[in-house]
Order: sequence, then C-alpha cells, then structure tokens
Amino acid sequence: MQRVLKSSKFIPFIYFLSVVIYWFTILNKSEGISAYPILLFGIPFVWQLIKPSKQLNFSLGIVFVCLSSYLCFAYIFNLLHIFNWTEAVKKLLFLGGILVVGNLVMSLWMIRNSMTRNF
Repeated sequence: MQRVLKSSKFIPFIYFLSVVIYWFTILNKSEGISAYPILLFGIPFVWQLIKPSKQLNFSLGIVFVCLSSYLCFAYIFNLLHIFNWTEAVKKLLFLGGILVVGNLVMSLWMIRNSMTRNF
C-alpha cells in the first residue's frame, strides 16, 4: 500500500505525457515534421518525473486548471446556445469532453500534491 501511495503522485504527469504523445501522433500523421514542436509541451512533465519540484508542480497545476476552466466555459456556452457552433466544432466538443474533465481532475490533483506532499 505504501508503494502505491508513493507512486500515485506521478499519475498526473504520466497522464499529461500520454496526452502530449497522443496529440503528437495524431498531428504527425497529417502535418508531418511540423508536429514536432508539440513534444516541447512534454518537457516540464518529464522533468517532474526525473527531478520533482514543488514550485513547478504548483505552477503546472495552476496553468492547467486555468486552461481546463476555459474549456469548461466553451461547454457551458455550447449548452446555453450562446454561440452558433458548426457541426464539426460540436463533434470536437463532444469528443473532447472526457479530455477536458480529465485535464481538470489531473491538474487539481497536481495542486493538491504540491500542497500536501513532499517531493
């Protein structure tokens, strides 16, 4: 049980790394070499896995909470029909819903880890 608790602090970083890798592979199929700058988004998460920092963890958590809340506003606007979305955008909003909720949960988990646990 102790081993599970020690490794649970790395779950958000592995989640965000998997999202970056997935995003890269999808864009690499269509865009080719221009998709490689997306891999730069994974550097802070790899750094947290190698040499954890409480300040970087808190900063990443705050940034991704802000981004996730911004995406949640898009869902609220979609539900309230404030903007006229095209069908392609509605499909993207529907399919990305799980990703938005996952990002919000993982970023809140990162903030909680930086406030309660020592690295």
